[in-house]
Amino acid sequence: MAYFDDDHHSPQPHKRSWLVPTLIGIIIGMASVLIALPTIWGSDVLPGTSTDTAEQAGNASNAGIDANDYISVNVSSQITDVVESVSPAVVGVINIQRKGDFWQQGNQREAGSGSGVIYKKTDGKAYVITNHHVIKGADAVEVILSDDTRVEAGILGSDLFSDLAVLRMDAKKVKETIKMGTSENIKVGEPAIAIGNPLGKFLGSVTQGVISGTQRTIPQDFDQDGRADWQAEVIQTDAAINPGNSGGALINIDGQLIGINSMKINEEAVEGIGFAIPIDTARPIVDQLEKNGQVKRPYMGVEIYSLDEVPKTEWNRTLNLPNDVKGGVYVWSVESLSPADRAGIKRLDVITALDGKKVMNMIDLRKILYQNKEIGDSLTVTYYRDGEKKETTIELAKQR
Repeated sequence: MAYFDDDHHSPQPHKRSWLVPTLIGIIIGMASVLIALPTIWGSDVLPGTSTDTAEQAGNASNAGIDANDYISVNVSSQITDVVESVSPAVVGVINIQRKGDFWQQGNQREAGSGSGVIYKKTDGKAYVITNHHVIKGADAVEVILSDDTRVEAGILGSDLFSDLAVLRMDAKKVKETIKMGTSENIKVGEPAIAIGNPLGKFLGSVTQGVISGTQRTIPQDFDQDGRADWQAEVIQTDAAINPGNSGGALINIDGQLIGINSMKINEEAVEGIGFAIPIDTARPIVDQLEKNGQVKRPYMGVEIYSLDEVPKTEWNRTLNLPNDVKGGVYVWSVESLSPADRAGIKRLDVITALDGKKVMNMIDLRKILYQNKEIGDSLTVTYYRDGEKKETTIELAKQR
């Protein structure tokens, strides 16, 4: 039907809105693109989705797309799988002590709790690593397995300085042992997972974080006299390590044991700082505790600290070190009649090498002394005194 204009009396078509055909065109265009996508991408999924990575990469290659554009790691799934496989090897450890002089029913109490890691199963026995402070003073020890079964365990050996202990128990109900890793090559920023028994109530608790630092040294004052008796070499992590986690496992993303959780700074102003004993440091100690019940260490008889703890201004002014000395350990005190005393080592001497191997800090010295030397061995010490380079030989004795 035509309409006639009053002025020109000619037929004119009705003016329809432009919006409707535009919307129809857009909808048709979008539908065409969606239908064509499987052909364009060579797959029925889009890049970045979480279907099979190998299939995506193959289809991408066929379509001329870089396979690196695909997100290939499902971290959440990987962590849950790792935790599921490792958790049976992580146990609770209960420290049981007597109340009175006689062992009578009702006279025993749980004096403390912690965690442990089953690292070995042989000849009907299972072996557990835990912390020295977890079982200190115990008259008996119980291990709580992941299914809440309680098994009595004996203490094979314990070491104050490394804060490590080894337990042995019947292996009948033990299902898994942990996979040993290495702490030598861990890197700051890589994932770290802590598994333990926080507060003695939540066995199998998992916290996730990263490696925050490696080769940290933490002073230990065992006799509470205000002076450090030892420098513990630890891994720092921000994975939460709470009371009761001590002795538990610090593992990597592959489920391998890289550390034994040991300490946490419990200050209101500090959050996210936990520590673990590197497994490479722990393993030789665990071997000695398992075989001998104690750790026999070569002994020098000196109290020493890393040179990097001293302000640079004091390197020249107090220690009189030449400018080419970049690191070492300084002697704070020498025990009377000790091997170092007999060899002529004095207070404020700076040791820079042992047996010709460079010593930059406490960790270097301990590695050489405890990993390469035996009691009774001779040790060549290179040191500086009042700016003069000297050398002496120490006959190592057994630690007192």
